[in-house]
Amino acid sequence: MFTSFLDAAGAPIDDGLLLYFAAPHSYTGEDVLELQGHGGPVVMDRLLQRCLELGARLARPGEFTERAYLNGRMDLAQAESVADLIEASTTTAARAALRSLHGDFSKLIQILTDKIIALRMLLEATLDFPEEEVEFLTAGRAAEKLAEIREELAATLAATRQGSLLRDGVQAVLIGAPNVGKSSLLNRFAGDEVAIVTDTPGTTRDALREQIDIDGMPVHIIDTAGLRETADAVERIGIDRTWAMVEKADLALLVCDARGGDDAAEHAVVGRLPSDLPRIRVLNKIDLIGHPPGRETGPGEEQIWLSAKTGAGLDLLKKAIWEHAGWQPSGEGLFTARARHIEALQNAQRHLAAASDLTRQLELCAEELRLAHEALGVITGEFTSDDLLGEIFSRFCIGK
Repeated sequence: MFTSFLDAAGAPIDDGLLLYFAAPHSYTGEDVLELQGHGGPVVMDRLLQRCLELGARLARPGEFTERAYLNGRMDLAQAESVADLIEASTTTAARAALRSLHGDFSKLIQILTDKIIALRMLLEATLDFPEEEVEFLTAGRAAEKLAEIREELAATLAATRQGSLLRDGVQAVLIGAPNVGKSSLLNRFAGDEVAIVTDTPGTTRDALREQIDIDGMPVHIIDTAGLRETADAVERIGIDRTWAMVEKADLALLVCDARGGDDAAEHAVVGRLPSDLPRIRVLNKIDLIGHPPGRETGPGEEQIWLSAKTGAGLDLLKKAIWEHAGWQPSGEGLFTARARHIEALQNAQRHLAAASDLTRQLELCAEELRLAHEALGVITGEFTSDDLLGEIFSRFCIGK
């Protein structure tokens, strides 16, 4: 309905639309009244203040989606995908979040859950009515059915890891001595002059971040201060921050000058890297020595020959990054996922493995199946604590 919105004195604030959504045909499943004005921060703020004067209150972060979940309009995985859709940083991620919102991920979990429930029912029947003529579940048949479920769960877990990469991306930190071309490489990744590049050592004092899209996977490239001994107090702070970034990174890109340099300094940097942090050695400035771009794999290390100045070899580095991350490009049907989903699937996987070892002890096997069932239920919200719900919805934007 087209109408006028009035202030307390009856003066018009704005003209707009008043839309009424009767339960259960609304986003939350409740009666909802929506006001649509012309926009603009001043007018909309006046309209909001008038609503508050009449008894309304501001919505909590994620409250509308939380209500939709509590009212059965969506499960917990779908509710999380609303935030994923809003925060999607690539086109691929946005499409995947929409698939999750439409229930693609939840359907996979439900299929696994149904098969576990069916197996639990047969086990319980065998245990409760051993003398009856029911379809008893022999150890061999139990093992066969469990193997099928475990195979499907492994495939779902692999897809979920891809969905987590799609949502969170990869943190790749550029490290190395001063003047090896880290900032130039960041600019080449970004396709813009986002970092200052000079011949003066120590130009980069603080971390610079740029997000790029590699075949649909978001990659957060972090340029850091050149690592060296310095008396400059500000530069030392930047170097300390560099090491802090390294501790949080998923991948280190060790940038070196292809013409050679201070091997002792490079070895010192490598010696401080966490032992479990994957790294790629990037030999930059090949344009100055006439070396062709290339990719080489050696004992415990991979190196890429490239030129940040010309862009030669950059595609080789991008491919190496997504391979290290475990990304499978151009994967249709992907959905977004979170670390907690992976953890829940891994828990279910462990319980199913334990159940497979206990097929001749049906009571213990049934208990492991129950625990696997509960682990999967955490994903969709079938078995979820109030504390977890509070943590999830508190991260939403205001209202939505």
